[in-house]
Amino acid sequence: MPGTQDLIDEYHGLETQLADPAVHADMALARKIGRRYSELTPIVTALADKQRLSADIEAARELAHEDPGFADEVVQLEVSLADVDERLVRLLAPRDPNDSRDAIMEIKSGEGGEESALFAKDLFQMYAKYIESCHWTMDVLDTQETDLGGYKTVTFAVKGPAGGEAPYGCLKFEGGVHRVQRVPVTESQGRIHTSAAGVLVMPEVDDTEIVIDESDLRVDVFRSSGPGGQGVNTTDSAVRITHLPTGIVVSCQNERSQLQNKESALRMLRARLTSLAEEQAAQSASAARKSQVRTVDRSERIRTYNFPENRIADHRIGYKAHNLDQVLAGDLRPLITALQDADLAERLAQATQ
Repeated sequence: MPGTQDLIDEYHGLETQLADPAVHADMALARKIGRRYSELTPIVTALADKQRLSADIEAARELAHEDPGFADEVVQLEVSLADVDERLVRLLAPRDPNDSRDAIMEIKSGEGGEESALFAKDLFQMYAKYIESCHWTMDVLDTQETDLGGYKTVTFAVKGPAGGEAPYGCLKFEGGVHRVQRVPVTESQGRIHTSAAGVLVMPEVDDTEIVIDESDLRVDVFRSSGPGGQGVNTTDSAVRITHLPTGIVVSCQNERSQLQNKESALRMLRARLTSLAEEQAAQSASAARKSQVRTVDRSERIRTYNFPENRIADHRIGYKAHNLDQVLAGDLRPLITALQDADLAERLAQATQ
């Protein structure tokens, strides 16, 4: 497999760097090296499995010439090798360089008023359960609640363990408009309503990876507030940051400290600027590259949640299942796997063009 030896050499070089205490004195460098090391680990493991199985097959074939009883073992080893080859195809396919990053997600209510805000909260709870099942951690950065307990907007960061599956590579497919069809709690006649909420998924970047000029920022402070006057802070600790060159506005009021709120808002701003730069780059690239940006296109209705039929449908890949209750309980893995498989097929098709 061409190029694999280079990957192995790079992997061992990174391993040596990670063992150097001087590298860990620079946390940004250590994170960068660690992220690349995590990307290469499953590839190097699969290559080692392939080499071992190939040697075992050769030995088993020689034994089978002398004793036909070893023929079954040859077949089993060949099946295992085919599985490893398939795994390598997935691992070595062209990929989004941000797939190994943590993620920042924002859910915002849309058309549908209070019902949309309640659905936004349902989506948040669904993701919280899925994140827990993946053994990731979630840090809520900002929330704006409604009187009925829904969310006008909620923003949270998702962090994966070192060396494990990274959040952004899975969650990026959730970006877009999510539509719900159900009888709202505010409906007295029992009629089914349709409303929607928007989800934005962004890769989280380090503060050393994207430089923000303080002169490009307008920082406003205000008092935190909650629904119905609840949760009102007596100090101006909430922070709103406007990035003047792009017009992007982020705010945070969850922390008691103005400094903490500002840092959380800057995390959100860095992620938004990264996504904006990628979208702009994609718009000037080929149509094939543009297709990868659909995952963060809020204008595209990607999924419908039909409560009366207990049905969930993803319109991008034609996925349908009548297990909406399980999905809302956090069982998103089958759907995300289907989206990842479709994305892989598209990337492999592009690579052969």
